Amino acid sequence: MKKTWLVLGVLAVVGLGAAAYLLKPVSGPARDLTLVGDAARGDYLIRLGGCVACHTDAANGGAYLAGGAGLETPFGTFVPPNITSDAQAGIGSWTVQQFSDAMSNGMGPQGHLYPAFPYENYTLMSDQEIVDLFAALMATEPVATPAADSDIPFPFNIRLAMAGWQNLFFRPARFEPDPDQSDLYNRGKYLAYGPAHCVACHTPRNAVGALEWDQALTGSPGGTGGRAPALTAEALVAEGYDVATLVQTLKDGFTPGFDVLGGSMGEVISDSTSHWTDDDLTALATYLLTE
Repeated sequence: MKKTWLVLGVLAVVGLGAAAYLLKPVSGPARDLTLVGDAARGDYLIRLGGCVACHTDAANGGAYLAGGAGLETPFGTFVPPNITSDAQAGIGSWTVQQFSDAMSNGMGPQGHLYPAFPYENYTLMSDQEIVDLFAALMATEPVATPAADSDIPFPFNIRLAMAGWQNLFFRPARFEPDPDQSDLYNRGKYLAYGPAHCVACHTPRNAVGALEWDQALTGSPGGTGGRAPALTAEALVAEGYDVATLVQTLKDGFTPGFDVLGGSMGEVISDSTSHWTDDDLTALATYLLTE
């Protein structure tokens, strides 16, 4: 009997310890949110970060940033919310601190956020970019219609479980350039891993939806945007790309094989990369064709 109680006691201690570890808050370096936000720079970040493609249901005539079409995943259908400045239906009542927590630490006012929202990438953004993006969103036309509800079945609808997921798989940090590489390369890598979040779609995920970082950009058999091809240099060169042709494809969707990119990538091009500066397009293409 004493041995039984001893075993139960040990199991209880281990269980409490595991719970304490898995439920502890996950947060990265503190941000300076006293910086003055520039809405004009933030408008560009809206395009750079793919906000329009996800948070606007253009196919059904949805208003700008008022909520996107559902993203189907193995864990349910996630509907990107209204992120206009409306205080009730959108994020107009949020503080810059709440916005930063969502972007940087995966924690929204409603609780832990699901990685369908790519905070794993946005956490790499600079403090100035966070306040600029917030300023731009607060300056958007408010839309009082809330987005549709997500359809997430049990047990994935238990947000607290995301605390454990974040402790196991999420490491919030800021982008650190490689001193041995050029500014162009580092800018391209920042875009691919940071706001443009190319790795979020073009990298395989494990059984619980975590990115397999050691296989970054090697392609994904399925995900929120369906099958996504490899973006490694070897794969891109095999498809006939060099820096100039990849830049052109990101502008107009036409591939070296005289095809036209459609589906999710077509939306990314029309709503995001076609609005980028030539410098950023060149940086991303240079990085992808280097790795």
